[in-house]
Amino acid sequence: MDLAAATPGAVTVALGISLLAGLSTGFGGLIVALKRSPGPGFLAGALGFSAGVMVYISFMELLPEGIDGLAEAGNVSAELWGAVAFFAGIALIALIDRFVPEEINPHEEPDASGVSRARLRNVGVLSATAIAVHNFPEGFATFAVALADPALALPIAIAIAIHNIPEGIAVAVPLRQATGSKWKAAGWATLSGLAEPLGAVIGFLLLRPFLGPQTLGYTFAAIAGIMVFVSLDKLLPTAIATGKHHTAIYGMIIGMAVMAASLLMLPG
Repeated sequence: MDLAAATPGAVTVALGISLLAGLSTGFGGLIVALKRSPGPGFLAGALGFSAGVMVYISFMELLPEGIDGLAEAGNVSAELWGAVAFFAGIALIALIDRFVPEEINPHEEPDASGVSRARLRNVGVLSATAIAVHNFPEGFATFAVALADPALALPIAIAIAIHNIPEGIAVAVPLRQATGSKWKAAGWATLSGLAEPLGAVIGFLLLRPFLGPQTLGYTFAAIAGIMVFVSLDKLLPTAIATGKHHTAIYGMIIGMAVMAASLLMLPG
């Protein structure tokens, strides 16, 4: 379907789906906000869950989509360049982490979870950044699919909403512990999710000519690398630092299972 020829009604419905997807990320943050006084066990399990969500979505959705996009663009070495983009994403987030280090106060003691607030704040900010960057092209992709086939609008809306709730949890858990404010944490989760409708609007108005299969292919593969780095360098070590090692691992496995189920619900 030619996006430029879409009717105002079709554009409204497609944009509504992207908005619903973004707000569902905020719903994940709300779940964390409504949890009363999370202790070390909850923090370990939730951070592990978040790592599982991000690792699974990276290897089972984003990286394969990136490689498929490169192949669709006629790249004969799609797997090679997908891998290059994946590790480029890792290198990029590692450099950002190196030059924008954690704001660790040497006199700051760990809280009841056994982890300092500065470390948790760093984890939360990086998670929010990775998910927001991931949601931007996903928002445009969701918008375009809904615009091309309105009959899929409702199942797409439901599946994407369920799919994005764990991402909101990934952002909100460390930020709630770091800031001491459950509503600030939920707010940041919502903001990271609103990158989804923002991606739809900007993609439709400005970026459509530049967002071909090859560009999206490199983007998705690089985002996969970013999310894997954040999970293995930040989320999982912080979860284990609470002293609840097995809870963190079980949480990670459950996160993978939830994302597997949500991906199976996605049409096509």
